[in-house]
Amino acid sequence: MSKLAKEIMAVALKLPASERAVLADEILHSLDKTDPEIDALWAQEAEDRLAAYDRGETEAIDADEVLAEVRKRLKR
Repeated sequence: MSKLAKEIMAVALKLPASERAVLADEILHSLDKTDPEIDALWAQEAEDRLAAYDRGETEAIDADEVLAEVRKRLKR
């Protein structure tokens, strides 16, 4: 952690709980911002996958089957 981050942390920890909660919430929300370029790439990927499915190049797997397999692997 940088010196500045440590200083900010020290000051933040001295704030009342309600202010720390608001600060923490704002910091967490700042991490959730989307990147339009990445969003566009994912949209294109989704369109490509749907087109491949429509052309019969890929098959769909039932969500219940996928979840059952995941649960099975988690129990190992």
